[in-house]
Amino acid sequence: MNKRLHTRLAMLIIAIATGILLISTVSIIWGTHYHISMYQAQVAGAHHDFPQLGYHLEQALIQSILWTFAGSIVLSVLIGFYTAKRISAPLVDMKRVAERMSDGQLDARVKLDGKDELAELGSSLNKLAEQLHKQEQLRVTMTEDIAHELRTPLATLKSHMRAFEDGVWEPTPERIHSCYEEIERLTDMVAELEDLTHMESQAFHLERKEEPLVSMIAKGVDLVSAAYLEKKIKLSFSCSPDIRIVADRKRMIQVLVNLLGNALKYTPESGEVRIEAVEEEQHVLIAVQDSGSGIAREDLPYIFERFYRGDKSRNRKTGGSGLGLTIVKKLVNAHGGQIWAESSQGTTFYIRIPKVSRSF
Repeated sequence: MNKRLHTRLAMLIIAIATGILLISTVSIIWGTHYHISMYQAQVAGAHHDFPQLGYHLEQALIQSILWTFAGSIVLSVLIGFYTAKRISAPLVDMKRVAERMSDGQLDARVKLDGKDELAELGSSLNKLAEQLHKQEQLRVTMTEDIAHELRTPLATLKSHMRAFEDGVWEPTPERIHSCYEEIERLTDMVAELEDLTHMESQAFHLERKEEPLVSMIAKGVDLVSAAYLEKKIKLSFSCSPDIRIVADRKRMIQVLVNLLGNALKYTPESGEVRIEAVEEEQHVLIAVQDSGSGIAREDLPYIFERFYRGDKSRNRKTGGSGLGLTIVKKLVNAHGGQIWAESSQGTTFYIRIPKVSRSF
């Protein structure tokens, strides 16, 4: 059985106390026996000399106490140094690893030995280092992705402005509107980045209360209905008015609007998008199905990653910022739910939300 740190320390204290008692016992027994033997040898064949006996007993006790004191000191020093070395060695190692991490060496790890509290502390430090390493990689990747996403619209705006400035182009309404669209995409991207950053912060929380799901779906459909009419895409939904969930109404509508907006982009004219909600035992399953071109099988595992686009030939106007599905997954997970996609003829996004609130 693995001893934990407090058990090991208790055993060491017991060992020290036992050692002292053992040394005391042996020393007293040996000293007393030695001096009594000396006394017996001195008074052999003579009358008993009780003062002499008292002297030898006194000497025996004094020597026993001195030997006990000396032996206890030696034992305490040996065990103390051994214990200090065993306990301080992993702490010193953790200190060195922490210093290396503070210098930017996030691949530094603590060597684990045993399963006591010190080993658990080292394991926690290793997990912290892994998280910091992942966050650093994520930061670098995100910075590169943001730079990549901003470069194209900014380059477009720069070329348009230069053409206007040099008189190569006339500032026609169409060209000005083109610049406006690029600015709108930049504005939307910044807003989504702010929203995503907020959701990943400690201050983010949901304002949940029990509401009928059908009202959330109806509101989401209403918000995108004009865009669907413009593209001549049929949009419908099916949900029992008896289905109720404990959720943040504003955020759930945001999830639905993002999924419907995503379906709108990839569904051709005269296509169809349908929302269906069914009640399960402990959950509610929401399906958003479109009749679009679908998603390649190899792209399905990555569609919720930020800035990911499966079809690299899609332009930014068609493909969006690449943050919408990331935000959707964050919000669904915050509700204690799951989201996944299946694609064959068109794409279907499934959301499974618990009926009652759960702490995460």
